[in-house]
Amino acid sequence: MDIKMREVDEVAVLSLSGRLDLANGSTLKDQLKQLFANNKTSIHLNLADVEFINSSGLGALVSIMKEVRLIKGRLTLSNPASYVQEIFEITQLSHIFEIYSTEEEALSSFHTTPVKA
Repeated sequence: MDIKMREVDEVAVLSLSGRLDLANGSTLKDQLKQLFANNKTSIHLNLADVEFINSSGLGALVSIMKEVRLIKGRLTLSNPASYVQEIFEITQLSHIFEIYSTEEEALSSFHTTPVKA
């Protein structure tokens, strides 16, 4: 998995590509822990180029969400491929994560009060 990070306003944006599985989930969690250590609490993950996700990858995302909530931060996701979106829906995780169609929508949500259905 390749992880590209940039900052947009106060939001750390990570663009992920490749497979999100056990090994890569650990790498992603480690990178986010560094962000948390640097007081970054607004995180966005762009999933546009994630071609595969399994239960270990989902577990990593759930673990990241727990950590974000502990530090009173916020995590958004965007651009999931239809296969990845379907996995979120089947597992009911689409009700837990804030998932947006585009990165732009997700980033603009940081400037408004989030509304989760």
